[in-house]
Amino acid sequence: MSSLLMPPAIAGLLADSNLFLLYSLAGVLSGAVLMLGYSRWKHSVRKIRLQERADKVLDEANREGETLKAQLLIEAKEEVLRLKEEGEQEISRERRKVHQREEKLDRREEQLLQQEDGLRKQQRGMESSQSRLETQIKAAIEERRQLQTITQEQQDVLEKASGMSREQASAHLMEVLERDLEHERGSAVLKHKKQLADVVKAQSREMLLTAIQRYASHFTAETTTSSVDVPTDDMKGRIIGREGRNIRAFEKVTGIDLIIDDTPGVVIVSGFDPVRREIARQSLNKLIADGRIHPSKIEEVVEETTKEIDEFIMLKGREAADEVGVPGLTDRVVGLLGRLHFRTSYSQNVLRHSVEVAFISGMVAEMMGMDGDLARRCGLLHDIGKAADHELEGGHPKIGADILRRNGECPEVVHAAFGHHDEIVTEHPYTMVVATGDACSASRPGARRESLERYVKRMEELESIAKRFEGVRQAFAISAGRELRVIVNSGKTDDERAAAICHDIAKAFEKELTYPGEIKVTVVRESRFTETAK
Repeated sequence: MSSLLMPPAIAGLLADSNLFLLYSLAGVLSGAVLMLGYSRWKHSVRKIRLQERADKVLDEANREGETLKAQLLIEAKEEVLRLKEEGEQEISRERRKVHQREEKLDRREEQLLQQEDGLRKQQRGMESSQSRLETQIKAAIEERRQLQTITQEQQDVLEKASGMSREQASAHLMEVLERDLEHERGSAVLKHKKQLADVVKAQSREMLLTAIQRYASHFTAETTTSSVDVPTDDMKGRIIGREGRNIRAFEKVTGIDLIIDDTPGVVIVSGFDPVRREIARQSLNKLIADGRIHPSKIEEVVEETTKEIDEFIMLKGREAADEVGVPGLTDRVVGLLGRLHFRTSYSQNVLRHSVEVAFISGMVAEMMGMDGDLARRCGLLHDIGKAADHELEGGHPKIGADILRRNGECPEVVHAAFGHHDEIVTEHPYTMVVATGDACSASRPGARRESLERYVKRMEELESIAKRFEGVRQAFAISAGRELRVIVNSGKTDDERAAAICHDIAKAFEKELTYPGEIKVTVVRESRFTETAK
């Protein structure tokens, strides 16, 4: 009905669209069928290809398996062969070891057999020796019995002949032996006593020589006068001053005499006190250098110089104590010790002498097993009284002992200062040690003026001995005789000959001279060439 109601055009369109739909549906269905067929075909083709590929992979796997199987079989065979070869080698080594063990066992068995044969021989020898020893023991017993019988018979005969029993004869013999031994003991005691005295004398001499050689101090020589150089004679007039007021003021302040004479360029400072003399000398040098000389300036310069000298004295005292190693000295003792620097005894500087005595005393004490530090303290302070003997009454040993006692020194130090010249009975061994060191220091060559000629003679002997050798041109003794410089002729002497000359000179010194310490010999050989340009 509806179609009847529609217009014909619309109805035609509707009929065409239905037809188109039918055609489209038919096309879709055919396309789906075609797609399904195509997919099935494609799936079958892929399946075929996969089957072919699987077959191919399987064939390759089979081929590789066969190849791997063949390789493994070859490797297994090689491994079997290798193991077989190693087994054969191991068996061969074990066989060799077994063979070596068998050889060692055979040798050991042979050695054991030889040792067994040796032991059998030794046993047979010991049995034979034992039988001989038994025979000899029996013979010795028989001989001893016979000897005892003969001895008893002789003893009976001796008793009858001497009229004494065995006990009486023994007592008489012991009495004779005791008398002989007593005489021999007395002779031995005298002999050993004499030997002991010789040994003690030699050891004491060696100890003193060793101590002196180990310490060889320099010496200084001073006098009771000092000279001061003046630039012109006009300066002498200025020192004297108008009507002598300057020289009188100077002598009054210093306590020292000035000697101004016609000697050109020199003023003599004279005085007994070495410290005041040194103050006067330095003060005069300062005044001459300054040029202003009048009483007030003189007092000012002398006061300043006195302070400097006091400080210098304390410095020298401390230096000496430190050099020797003596601590704990009071300022009073240090000051007196420093004053010894300006004091001389027989031209020997007393401070250097005290230091030398300290070292020698310490060395001797240590060699004797005594306290070396205490001996050095005694030696350093033994002449302390010489620093004040012009101020106090009495000799320097007594003055020094009093000063040391008041300053708290121990009895050994006080007694060494008091008794080092053997003026009292010796109570301490350190006193004798210090006296020995004092004598050694005073008597060594060059220490005092009395030995100067001998000292110069020794220098000449050194040079004369060296000049005796062929090839020596010049010889010079230097360093106070502790060294000799020898110059040889380079044209006549080569290096080997120069070395021989040096050795021969040293041996000649050891043979012909007596000297403390050592002498160094130096031989110099040089060649000089000179040309003149014209």
